[in-house]
Amino acid sequence: MSPTDPNHFPKDPARPHDGHHPRASLHALVLSGSSRSGSVNARLAALVATEVGKAGVVAEPAAIGDFPMPMYDGDTEAGEGLPAGAEELCKRIEAAQALIIASPEYNASVPGVVKNAVDWVSRYRPQPFKDKQTLLVSASPSMVGGNRGLWALRVPLEHLGARVYPDMFSLANAHHAFTEVGALSDPALGQRLTETVGSFLDLVEADTRYLCLQRRWYEFLGDRTDAPVTARAQD
Repeated sequence: MSPTDPNHFPKDPARPHDGHHPRASLHALVLSGSSRSGSVNARLAALVATEVGKAGVVAEPAAIGDFPMPMYDGDTEAGEGLPAGAEELCKRIEAAQALIIASPEYNASVPGVVKNAVDWVSRYRPQPFKDKQTLLVSASPSMVGGNRGLWALRVPLEHLGARVYPDMFSLANAHHAFTEVGALSDPALGQRLTETVGSFLDLVEADTRYLCLQRRWYEFLGDRTDAPVTARAQD
């Protein structure tokens, strides 16, 4: 069923999903920013993908290691173009209605491999991050749960036009936070993750149905799609 089919979505714009209308035509790319064996962010990404599926949206799990690419270099791009891994990641982002990234925190910032992927994708046209509904989550053994890295990751993503969801989820003390079956051992944290993912997907669905939202996410007064002053990298 097409998202444009009037029977696919409820009529009340205040309730983009009422539990009766299927969301099966929507899909989210759930990207782990770590491919390390035993990574807590890979475990969190798997749990988020499960939550996405429970909400009726198709989840497409992936890891940053699925898209091999060299460190960004302008000479490499000029001589060889985008590497195959970067092109594939661009296509996956373009095909999804939503992007969810589970990113580690390295030295209170973004891991180099994640930033490198963002830099390569930023060279693609049309820009895949532009207007992409994006949710950021993280897991860390620290007591801040990787939150500082997520704030750093927001900057390049929003600069490229991604609509980064205001609420982020950071899992602290992550090495002890999962049960044997991959759920969160703290029921309250599990409930918060479910609600965060669910609210984000409500927005994704609303953005798909209510086209007026596509031109209403501005950074500052006067920021318009056709305004020369906003001709940033996302254009």
